[in-house]
Amino acid sequence: MSTSSDAQGHSGADFVGPDRQAGDDTRFAPGDEFIGLFTKSQRRLYLFILSQVGRPNDAEEILQETNIVIWRKASKFELGSNFFAWASRIAVYEVLKHRERKGRDKLHFSPEFVESITEEAEAISLVYEERRKALATCLEKLRPNDRELITRRYAPGKSGKDIAETLGRPVNAVYQSIGRVRRQLLECINREVKSVLEPNYPTGNEV
Repeated sequence: MSTSSDAQGHSGADFVGPDRQAGDDTRFAPGDEFIGLFTKSQRRLYLFILSQVGRPNDAEEILQETNIVIWRKASKFELGSNFFAWASRIAVYEVLKHRERKGRDKLHFSPEFVESITEEAEAISLVYEERRKALATCLEKLRPNDRELITRRYAPGKSGKDIAETLGRPVNAVYQSIGRVRRQLLECINREVKSVLEPNYPTGNEV
């Protein structure tokens, strides 16, 4: 995790935008709640950034830059609000800065363009958050046997063949059951998300 001393040495310290302002308090010491939110967000932030740049190495680099800014701006985060939405907004600026650097300063993004990209990113992060909540709700609604099956399937290093051997069932039958449960989950998740979000938000097609 980046520290305030790391932040002070960041080469992008002079960048000032809607989410980074001159005078950010680099001496602020975040509390346990902020640190917990920061830690839990790392995987999601990485995947969010990766979806925009496509290269794992670039995503790792941008995540580190994002973390430095998050740490510098910790005093501006309002506890109780959506941490990921706040952090992903910062990540959008870091992605755009990265693209500018890769373009050797040939690309220059207008404030209007940056704002539109940021708003789109916030909408996407909201969908992701609601889908995550819906998945937890829908897993609870499954029959115990189906919930155990899908939990086994997505356990690290497990395959349908492994599950079939454990359960003493034919491999084809296990894959058919997994497909059925996944369809149930997808339908349930889409219903849950649609009940919360505006109709024009996409709900996705995959579990």
